[in-house]
Amino acid sequence: MPKENVRLGTVQETLLIPLYGRALDAQARRPILGDAEALRMVERIDYDFEKFRGPSLVGSVLRSAIFDGWVRRFLSEHPDGTVVELGAGLGTRSRRLDNGRARWFDLDLPDTVELRRRFLRDSPRTTTLAASVLETDWFEQVADGGGPYFFVSEAVLLYLDEGQVRSVVEALTGRFPGSDLSFDTGGGAMMRNQDRNPVFKSVDARMTWTCDDPKALEAWGRRCARAGRSPARRRT
Repeated sequence: MPKENVRLGTVQETLLIPLYGRALDAQARRPILGDAEALRMVERIDYDFEKFRGPSLVGSVLRSAIFDGWVRRFLSEHPDGTVVELGAGLGTRSRRLDNGRARWFDLDLPDTVELRRRFLRDSPRTTTLAASVLETDWFEQVADGGGPYFFVSEAVLLYLDEGQVRSVVEALTGRFPGSDLSFDTGGGAMMRNQDRNPVFKSVDARMTWTCDDPKALEAWGRRCARAGRSPARRRT
């Protein structure tokens, strides 16, 4: 079977890092996520995944496990709720955690969605949206899915500047008040050492948003339900 070519933007290419991390985890003797679909995608994509090395691969798997835990908690409390993945990449959370009742939206930029649709098909309760987190045109389609809502943004907001991050949070707050938003942050040391990270040496993209204390984001008028260096969960 011929392999699938990849044509992604600079930042979008970074989605292949956690994909490879999950694929390696799926081959482990005791996997954390056991994401067999990630392994299948890596085997079918024409890309030099082996250039990705270092602890960031395992770190991306652990990060996903943390986000999975939050989504599971949300679904245990709201089994008919709606989960919106902001920057879904080739993530499979909507497949791994589906409870047979929830509504899922997987949003990403058009080039990523084009690739995603080669491997992951929509279902009656799962919808892929080709849009940017900086846009709001997709809000009404998500709203039609019905709440309550849980927004997940894993390894996405880090590539925006602070003004853009704030605009995303405030837009979501205005349209979906009372919803949960989970995301990861990165401190100054993490940002300054990107060029030393073996994984980032293989790509051109760099993270830009520096946030040393997620609790400081409460100055934006949002309540922080659970905060750490990375990730954080906030009530919008």
